[in-house]
Amino acid sequence: MSNPTIEHLLTRRSVSANALSDPGPDRSALEQILTAAARVPDHKKLVPWRFILFQGDAREAFGRVLAEACQAEEPEASAFRLEMEAKRFMRAPVVVAVISRVIKSSPIPEWEQVLSAGAACQNLIVAASALGFGANWITEWYAFSERVRTALGLSDEERVAGFIYIGTAKEKPDERPRPALEEIVSAWRP
Repeated sequence: MSNPTIEHLLTRRSVSANALSDPGPDRSALEQILTAAARVPDHKKLVPWRFILFQGDAREAFGRVLAEACQAEEPEASAFRLEMEAKRFMRAPVVVAVISRVIKSSPIPEWEQVLSAGAACQNLIVAASALGFGANWITEWYAFSERVRTALGLSDEERVAGFIYIGTAKEKPDERPRPALEEIVSAWRP
């Protein structure tokens, strides 16, 4: 039996941020993508995540923040590296920062709240690809930088779960090897 949702999940591929270009999702498509991202398991309706959008000139402005943070944290960084950091968010028309927010006063375990933010990242890339866009979930050095955390206005309870780059794939990505089920699945027996 054919099922379009299962077919999409079985064939979805991340697209390298460097292989993305215009156009990105318009306002309506982005709203659909973000709505899908917010429809994840969320025990006690805590909403332990939020989204920060980077579009248009904001991508270039945030690139300057990244270059400054890189230079401060790595004084030996080359001019080439700093230029690369300054242009990092220009690789895609839309970048969404998914912020994991742990509610300490909740009886829901922190791990469960963090996993909910990870599920929001996954739904974001699945929804973007379902609408025909390329997407990539990235957590590079800047996801863990204190200077970047400050620039994003994160509280002590917040962390970057990922930066999701969304655009149009310049070319279809190659399939990559996947684990064989017999290598990753076992049945518990008493």
